[in-house]
Amino acid sequence: MTNARFRRLCGACVAAALMPGTAFAATQGTLGATSTGSITIGASIPNRVQLTKLTDVSFTNQDPSVNASNAQDVCVWSNTSTKGYNVTATGSGAASAFTLANGALTVPYSVEWAGSSGQSAGSALSTGTALTGLTSAATNMTCASGPATSASLIVRISSTNLQTMQAATTYTGTLTLVVAPE
Repeated sequence: MTNARFRRLCGACVAAALMPGTAFAATQGTLGATSTGSITIGASIPNRVQLTKLTDVSFTNQDPSVNASNAQDVCVWSNTSTKGYNVTATGSGAASAFTLANGALTVPYSVEWAGSSGQSAGSALSTGTALTGLTSAATNMTCASGPATSASLIVRISSTNLQTMQAATTYTGTLTLVVAPE
């Protein structure tokens, strides 16, 4: 082997040894009546969230002179060090609007989110815009233990919008909620 090739090979070995990343901390046993070795064990998980306990909303036989409101308690779990999360909502209307439709007939609704359960009002959500800075009290991914719920989702249709609806016509839409860890 030439000196130049040896220097390139040694340079590559030194560079590999100085690279950050995995540390080789294992110790090997020696030959004897017994032999003891040890290894270092590490584990990590990525940030995760989970949204559960959602229920469909049905405004049936709603009096059009009275605002319609449905508040439900849901479970949001986050494994970040702060238990932080954000929520983004989109509707099934044009440009992801919060609307219910029957063919060409549409009626808007509004969506609110509260970072604790048992609430009948919260922060208004705008389609596609994250509500940030929320924290969860959930200690279990599905609130199966600890608090039974950790947030509130509120859906509203104003009486003004209810009055634009045709009687005996069912309007439907889909609200999609995305939670992300913070």
